[in-house]
Amino acid sequence: MHEGVMKAWLESSHLNGGNVAYVEELYEAYLDDATSVPEEWREVFEQLPKVDGVDVDVKHSEVRSQFAQLAKNKHREVVVAEGGSGDPKQVKVLQLINAFRFRGHQNANLDPLGIWQRERVRDLELEYHDLSEADFDREFNVGSFAVGRETMPLGELYQALKTTYCGSVGAEYMHITSTEEKRWLQQRLESVQSRPTFSKEEKLRILKGLTAADGLEKYLGAKFPGAKRFSLEGGDALVPMLKELIHRAGESGQKEAVIGMAHRGRLNVLVNVLGKNPSELFDEFAGKHKDTLGSGDVKYHMGYSSDFATKGGNVHMALAFNPSHLEIVNPVVMGSVRARLDRLGDKSGIKALPITIHGDSAIAGQGVVQETFNLSQTNAFSCGGSIRIVVNNQVGFTTSKQSDVRSTPYCTDIAKMVQAPIFHVNSDDPEAVAFVTQIALDFRNQFKRDVVIDLVCYRRHGHNEADEPNATQPLMYQKIKKHPVPRLIYADQLVAEGSFSENEVKALADDYRNGLDKGNCVVEEIQLETSHSSDWAKFVGHDWDVEYDATVSVEKLKELGEKVASFPESHKAQSRVKKIYDDRKLMATGEKPLDWGMAETLAYATLVDAGTDIRLTGQDSGRGTFFHRHAVVHNQKDASTYLPLQNISEKQGAFEVYDSVLSEEAVLAFEYGYATAEPTSLVMWEAQFGDFANGAQVVFDQFLSSGEQKWGRLCGLTCLLPHGYEGQGPEHSSARLERFLQLCADHNMQVCVPSTPAQVYAMLRRQSVRPLRRPLIVMTPKSLLRHPLATSSLEELSEGVFHNMIDEIDDIAADKVERVVFCSGKVYYELLQERRKQELNNIAIVRVEQLYPFPHAEMDTIMQRYQHVKDFVWCQEEPQNQGAWYCSQHHFVDAIPAGAKLTYAGRKASASPACGYMSVHNKEQQALVADALTIEKKG
Repeated sequence: MHEGVMKAWLESSHLNGGNVAYVEELYEAYLDDATSVPEEWREVFEQLPKVDGVDVDVKHSEVRSQFAQLAKNKHREVVVAEGGSGDPKQVKVLQLINAFRFRGHQNANLDPLGIWQRERVRDLELEYHDLSEADFDREFNVGSFAVGRETMPLGELYQALKTTYCGSVGAEYMHITSTEEKRWLQQRLESVQSRPTFSKEEKLRILKGLTAADGLEKYLGAKFPGAKRFSLEGGDALVPMLKELIHRAGESGQKEAVIGMAHRGRLNVLVNVLGKNPSELFDEFAGKHKDTLGSGDVKYHMGYSSDFATKGGNVHMALAFNPSHLEIVNPVVMGSVRARLDRLGDKSGIKALPITIHGDSAIAGQGVVQETFNLSQTNAFSCGGSIRIVVNNQVGFTTSKQSDVRSTPYCTDIAKMVQAPIFHVNSDDPEAVAFVTQIALDFRNQFKRDVVIDLVCYRRHGHNEADEPNATQPLMYQKIKKHPVPRLIYADQLVAEGSFSENEVKALADDYRNGLDKGNCVVEEIQLETSHSSDWAKFVGHDWDVEYDATVSVEKLKELGEKVASFPESHKAQSRVKKIYDDRKLMATGEKPLDWGMAETLAYATLVDAGTDIRLTGQDSGRGTFFHRHAVVHNQKDASTYLPLQNISEKQGAFEVYDSVLSEEAVLAFEYGYATAEPTSLVMWEAQFGDFANGAQVVFDQFLSSGEQKWGRLCGLTCLLPHGYEGQGPEHSSARLERFLQLCADHNMQVCVPSTPAQVYAMLRRQSVRPLRRPLIVMTPKSLLRHPLATSSLEELSEGVFHNMIDEIDDIAADKVERVVFCSGKVYYELLQERRKQELNNIAIVRVEQLYPFPHAEMDTIMQRYQHVKDFVWCQEEPQNQGAWYCSQHHFVDAIPAGAKLTYAGRKASASPACGYMSVHNKEQQALVADALTIEKKG
C-alpha cells in the first residue's frame, strides 16, 4: 500500500478511539487467519511496521491476560512472550489453540461410514506452527483454553485439542462475532474435551432410545415388507437425541415444543418420541382409517401432539403436519411457537421451543431455509431461537456427490448467515450426540439464537424401502451393508465397559418388541394430554353463511374514530400524514364520508376494543404500500412512533403491525403457523403487490387451500392482495385471482373483492366475529383507496353486514332493464361512471363481492328482479384466461333465467397478466367498458 494511502487510513474516522475495540478484534482475527478479514483491512495490517526483535506479532488480549496471570503468581516460572526477549513459541502455541478452534472440525471423526475424503489441514499440525514433539514436555500458557489451568505441557495440550475438536464432535463457532458467545461455547466444549461423563441412568436412556428406533424399523419391515415408511435406519440417534432435548427442555422451563420435519424418520418419531400408539400406525399401514369429512393424507405427513414428562414438569409436544415440500414446514413451526409465546405472554422465548429437522440436501438446496433463518432475529418473527437438526444421511434421493448437491463445504453453511453455532456430530457416537444436544439447548436459552446440529449418519435403504440404492451409490451401499446398526455399536460399548450385561441389553430389545405386539404406547414418559391450546370447538361444524352479529352503534364508532384519528400534540407527523389524520377526525364525526383507510382502521378498533388480538404483517404494512393505512405515525423530530390502535383502552386486545422482511414464502408460512395455533386472533398477511403472492405459492397450495381437507386443521388467516389494472404493467396489476378460484372446492376458503369502505370494514369484522375459521383471500384495491365514489357513511359501517352481492344502486326501473352486467372490483366504478355519462338506464350493474363460496342465495334474490332479461354480461379487467371468467361462469349460467345468454366483456386471452404500455392499457380499458355497455340493435 502506498504511503499516502496508509496515511489516509490512519487518519480515517474508522480509527478513532471509539472504534479501538473493533479494530483490535479485527487485527486479532487477522493474526489467526489473514483470510478471515476483509481485503481492505488485510492490506492495512500487512503494511503495519514490524516491532523490533519480533517476527510474529502478539495479540493484545493475550498479552493482557498473561500479565494478569503473572500478577497472581509472581514466582511461577512460565514461558511467556515478553517483547523481543521472550520465547516466540509461546505465541505459536496460542496460534495452535486458535487453529483448532477455527479448523478442528475439518479433521473431526464425523462420518460413520468413513467414506468422506477430507483434505489435509496443515494448520492443525505442529510443524506448521514451528513446534515439534521435542516441545511436548515444556509448559506453555494456554491463554483462554478453558481447561481450568493456566499452563499445560505441549503434549498434553495437543492431545486435549485433538480430543476436543477432532473427535466425534466438530464444532464451528469462530464465525460468531460475539466474544461472550464464543467464550461460553469454549467453556462448555474445552472444559470436558467434548467427552462428558454420563451416569448409568443417562446411558440407559440413550440405549433405550436406540433400541426403540431400531426395533420399530425392523418390526415394520417384517410386518409390512415393501411398504413405504421412509425409515430412520442409519440415523437412529435422532430418537434419543429428541428425547434428550425434551427432557432438558422441561428441566429448563420449557412448557411446549413444536417439531417440524419431513418424511425421513417421521413414523419413528411419532411412535418413539411423541408416543403415538403403534396399533394406530399399523392400521394406517393396513389401509384402515378413521371416518373423516376430509380427503386425508399419507401416514408420513400426519402430525400429532402429546405430553412428555420430565423432571421439570410436563412438556406439551406437537409435531406439525407437513406436505412433501421439503423445508416449508420450518417457518410454519416458528409461527406456531410465536403464537404460543404471545398467548403465554412470554417475551423471553423460554416457554415454547421450536425444533426443526432437516435433510442434508434440502437445507442446502431449498431457498425457504435462507428466508427462515432471516426471520429468526427480527421483531415480527423471532421466537427465541430454534434448534435445527440435520439428519445428514449424505444422499438426496439418488444424488450424493457434493459437487452435484451444493457449493459449500458443509450442508449447514447457510446457518452462518445468522451466526448460529454448528455442531457436526457422528451419529454412531450417541453420547456425543446427547452432549451437543445439551449444549445446543443451553446456548439457545442463554442467547436466544438458532443452533444447528449436523447429525452425520447414513441411509440404510433407498429413498424409500422399495427403492434400489445400489443402482446409483454402489460403493456407499457396500459399506452400509457391512456396517453394524447404531444400537449394536453402543450396546457393545456399554457391555465392554461393564455398564450393562448382554442379557440386560437383550431384555430391552425383547421388552420393546413385546410393547409393539400389544399396540399400546411405547414411550414411558408420555402422559395423559392436557389442554395447551385455545379452544377450537366453537369454530367446528359451521359453514361460511352461519349467522353472526357484528353491529356496532354509530356512537361507538364515533368514539373509536376520535381515538384512531388522534396522536399526542408533541408528536410531529409528516405533513401528508397529518392531513390524512385531520381528514379522519372529520370522518369520525360524520362531517366527511369515510375512505378505505379509515374504515379498515375502524374495523380493527372495534375488534381490539372488544378484546380481540390483531396481527398484521407484510412489506410496508405499517404505512401501507399505497400510503393509505398509516397505522404507525412516525415523529419527524426524533423518529419515535405512535400507534393509535394500541391506545384504544386499558383492557383492549393487542394490535401488532410489522413491516416484514422482503420475502413472501417464509413470511406467509409463518403466519399460517401462527393462525393455526391462535384461533381467537385476527391474523393477516399483506402482499406489497398482489403479484408477489406467487412467491408463496407452495403455502397457498399445500397449507391454506388444503390443510383442512388433508389434516383437519382449521385456519382463519386473512391474505390482503392488492389487485387492479391501472396501467402499471405485468408485475403490478394482478394478484392472480384465477389461481385462487381454481383452488376453491368444498368451501375450503373465501375469496372476496370488496368495493366500498363499508364492505372491507364488514368483511374484516365478519372474519373475526363469525364462528368460522377458514382462510380469507382478499383482492384489495389500489386506486379505490382514494376514489371519490368509493366512500361510505358511519351508518353503513354500523350495520356490520358484508354483502356478498350488491344489486344496482341507481334508480333504474327493473322492468326497463335489457342487460345485466356482472362484475367485481374497481371496474365497477368505471362502468358506473360511463353508464351515468351515457344515461343508459336500460343496463343494470350487479357487483359480486364474494366469488367463493358463491352466494347462490343472494344471486337468486337479485335474479327475481330480472327474470325477463335475456342479455347478461360478465365484465372483468383481467385477460379472458385469467380473472374469474373461467372458474366462475358456471355459477352465473346456472342462475340466469332459462333461455338467457351470458357473454364475456374484457381483455382477450394473454400469456401476460397485463400490458406494459399506458396507452395500450387505456385503449383496452375503454374497449372492455364499452363492450359491456353496448347493446347491439336488432334488425
